[in-house]
Amino acid sequence: MLNLSSVPQTGNQILTLTGLRFAASLGILEQEKTAPQPIQVDAELNQGPQALRPQDDDILHVLDYRKVRQIIIEECTAEHVNLLESLIGKLAQRLMQLPGVLGVRIKIAKLEIFDDCEVAIRVEAGQW
Repeated sequence: MLNLSSVPQTGNQILTLTGLRFAASLGILEQEKTAPQPIQVDAELNQGPQALRPQDDDILHVLDYRKVRQIIIEECTAEHVNLLESLIGKLAQRLMQLPGVLGVRIKIAKLEIFDDCEVAIRVEAGQW
């Protein structure tokens, strides 16, 4: 018989979205200022120690990944931003404001700025 008192009841929970692709108005080059370009966003949100099983099976008691996805898209498409560093900082600050989020790791990549490579910035903020 399984002794539940010896089984861990909590674990560190990290919500991850990878490969989110959409177009954003981003950059200092003339062609970047006149037309949106494809970017890819990867995000990890550290929620710290959580019960291995939520108190119930209700979305209201967890961080809804649909909301996180929508925030990423909204922040990255709200207005033209010259620097990737500015955009990723703005996004990190917004995600850090979500309830229960202790830390964020974000990578934003410009997918078509060069023919021979992808350009990306990664930032880590908060607790890890």
